[in-house]
Amino acid sequence: MKILLADDSVLILERLQQMLAGIDQVEIVASLNNGIDALDSLRTFNPDVAILDIRMPGLSGIEVLNTFKKENKSVIFIILTLHSQGYFRQMAINAGSNYFFNKADDFEKISSIVNGLCENRKEEIINS
Repeated sequence: MKILLADDSVLILERLQQMLAGIDQVEIVASLNNGIDALDSLRTFNPDVAILDIRMPGLSGIEVLNTFKKENKSVIFIILTLHSQGYFRQMAINAGSNYFFNKADDFEKISSIVNGLCENRKEEIINS
């Protein structure tokens, strides 16, 4: 499963990479610190999953999500942010986010979600 990461925090990117490295079938295709590069890389790598921060230089995660969902609806988007107020959650949902997590409280849930997505994909391949 190809995963794209985009967050303006190097520490968050490193933590995500370490956490996801332990999951079989995960390939991190890009690790980026701004929205413009995230949008370009979504188009280039066509990942299965994109994990985006909301606030990034260039384009916000919501802008990236909004733009790319119009081009490709198959990518699963996970928004990971410190801005977990209802307003931001609703913006993410309206833009097409599949998951929305608070960095402070829900960070570890990312691993479970990605692992579940990998298991679902494995079952789809076996059953096809």
